[in-house]
Amino acid sequence: MTVAGSEEIWLPLVDEPVGDIVAKIQSEDPEIDRLVGSPHRILAFRTFAYIRVGLLLGELLFEQDLSVQDADGTWVDTLLRDPKHHDALHREVRAVAEEIAADPKYADEEPLGPDDAARDRFREFARRQLAGD
Repeated sequence: MTVAGSEEIWLPLVDEPVGDIVAKIQSEDPEIDRLVGSPHRILAFRTFAYIRVGLLLGELLFEQDLSVQDADGTWVDTLLRDPKHHDALHREVRAVAEEIAADPKYADEEPLGPDDAARDRFREFARRQLAGD
């Protein structure tokens, strides 16, 4: 019996729709990117956000009486049509981001991209270059 090499094994980190839900909420709330804007923070954020969104979706499913008539899509689509469920998921994802941002283990990490001052310096440089100064 041979064991497949690690390059032959691929497991998704998260199955749909949980990853899509977290990504959508993250795109709707720019503050989340600011809170988790370093490599280790992003990894921790995604790991815990996926878990907590999955758990919350499970809770919502058990709390709701979904009939066959309601199910014109997946049960997740049906749940997300209700704004209060979307808001609950947003609060959960935001809470994860705030907890990761407050974790002292990540205090010394540099952000992934440039800070606002660096962006301003670049814009000024680009304006001067384009103006021919």
